[in-house]
Amino acid sequence: EGMQALEPNVGSGSARDAENAASSITARETEAQRAERLKRAKNPWNHLAELRAYARHGYGAIPEEWLGTYLRWWGVYPQGDGLGAVGGEGGVGRRVPNFMVRIRVTNGLLSAYQLRAIANSAELYARGVADITVRQNVQLHWVAAEALPDLLTNLWRAGLTTQGSCGDDTRAITGCPLAGVDAEEMCDASPLALQLTRMLVGGAGFYNLPRKFKVSVSGCRSWCSYPEINDVGLTAVARGEGSAREVGFSLRVGGGLSTEPHLAQRLDTFVKWEQVAPVVRGVAEIFRDAEELRRSRERARLKFLFLEHGWTAETFLEELHRRIGFQLDPAAEETPPADVYRDHVGVHRQKQEGMCYVGAAVLRGRITPEQMRAAADLAERFGSRELRTTNMQNLIVVNIPEEHAGTVASELGAAGLPTSASPFWRGAVACTGTEFCKLAITETKTFTRWLVGELEERLPEFSQDLKLNVTGCPNACGQHWIADIGIEGKKVRHDGKFVDAYYFCVGGSVGEFASIARPVGYRCVAGEVPDAIARLLRSYRAKRESGENLRRFFTRHTDVQIREWLAGEAVAEAVRDSSPGRVPHGVEG
Repeated sequence: EGMQALEPNVGSGSARDAENAASSITARETEAQRAERLKRAKNPWNHLAELRAYARHGYGAIPEEWLGTYLRWWGVYPQGDGLGAVGGEGGVGRRVPNFMVRIRVTNGLLSAYQLRAIANSAELYARGVADITVRQNVQLHWVAAEALPDLLTNLWRAGLTTQGSCGDDTRAITGCPLAGVDAEEMCDASPLALQLTRMLVGGAGFYNLPRKFKVSVSGCRSWCSYPEINDVGLTAVARGEGSAREVGFSLRVGGGLSTEPHLAQRLDTFVKWEQVAPVVRGVAEIFRDAEELRRSRERARLKFLFLEHGWTAETFLEELHRRIGFQLDPAAEETPPADVYRDHVGVHRQKQEGMCYVGAAVLRGRITPEQMRAAADLAERFGSRELRTTNMQNLIVVNIPEEHAGTVASELGAAGLPTSASPFWRGAVACTGTEFCKLAITETKTFTRWLVGELEERLPEFSQDLKLNVTGCPNACGQHWIADIGIEGKKVRHDGKFVDAYYFCVGGSVGEFASIARPVGYRCVAGEVPDAIARLLRSYRAKRESGENLRRFFTRHTDVQIREWLAGEAVAEAVRDSSPGRVPHGVEG
């Protein structure tokens, strides 16, 4: 595993001429051509020893093809310098010699031992910084190259992996974090999430996809894993009555957010439990083999088959049937949830007699080693040593006897993980932002903490469920397109210098009324955001109809009205400019 064995022998004469010719060719490559060439040349999952050898010699020893491409298949992504996209060129910021490492958490399932291992890893290798993501993963930051081999080994010893959590492969498969304990669920689909992970991650068949591939499978009635914004979304549905009743799944394909949001298309099919794996494999094969999606990194997601290449739900199903070799039954009637809001915070009864789950609100997903250890301790002392992460960046302790639920809630609160909090604290979601991301435009984590505090001070009486999503650039890793109020990071000139600003979108929704949030033409500097949101919510409280929630209120009013309430006066429409750079290759979103 020594470095010498990995370094090419560069001679003189014809060898040097060949190298110069190759350099000339690669200099003319597009980003997509370069990515496809590198993926054809090497399956990174087969070269872990190479990664380890480079890493032991430090950041400077890691070749560019590993830094820019191959590391991502192992969940490792170069960290930005804190200035984000504006600190670099072409919409991509500068790197520092440290990494983000994303730990894959399928369906949000964690043991106390694993959470403690993450806490220890964050403390040892990541300056104590860890974030729960919108796909139920956990990210570490500030990881040095030399620490990567030990970090990966320590995680694997705890039954954890980073494999496939970045890169052009199947990302962490999400599902309801209450799988198996939800009193209202139609089925526990978490075994399917685990089965699909084994099928799609680690082998040669699906390491080289056009770009990331996101799958959600859930048996809950609330669709809390957002099937509408996944490449594949499976939601439980039943057909038949009495002894003939059968639970299967509805199938949606082609969802995604980023700069061109698209809600997944529902296919006319009923997928039986035993058909889920071949069906998802078939969709993955369609995606893998779609050469038209490999021409541009910005347009390489499954959704672009529908957006740009003329595919429909009918033609997709026809091709899927050809791939899997059998016909699926027609779709059963489904009942999408109305006005979905499920942050899993608080104390709630489980389906198991006398048991509860206790959900803690982790503000903006940022969690400390001490908090992780406290939650792990409580899961061991009072529960079944099981915890769950959620896609609203929260943490749940499950299987707590009712008589101990109050104690668990109290001790979580004492650790800074409240189980009862304001709608702003509970509803805030934030992406990584310029603190660590090279593609972000604005800082988000500290801003979101400040924003929540300001709103709590201005609107202490506000009590309605609220999804308030903060994303640091148009690439939508903070999922602002499906929020009640979503704000998108910008830079504007203010008092002679460029400062953080946010552009407002409202009325995003999933479930029965699934829709992409409306850009309303209002933008303000970051420091004015609390005032703008407070004005908007006060207008809502004053003008809403009986029982009217935010989604329906925003639907009933025009962009001009909403803009005026945000600004406190009539203002001209601000144009929403497009993304300043390329779509991110490895970040969430």
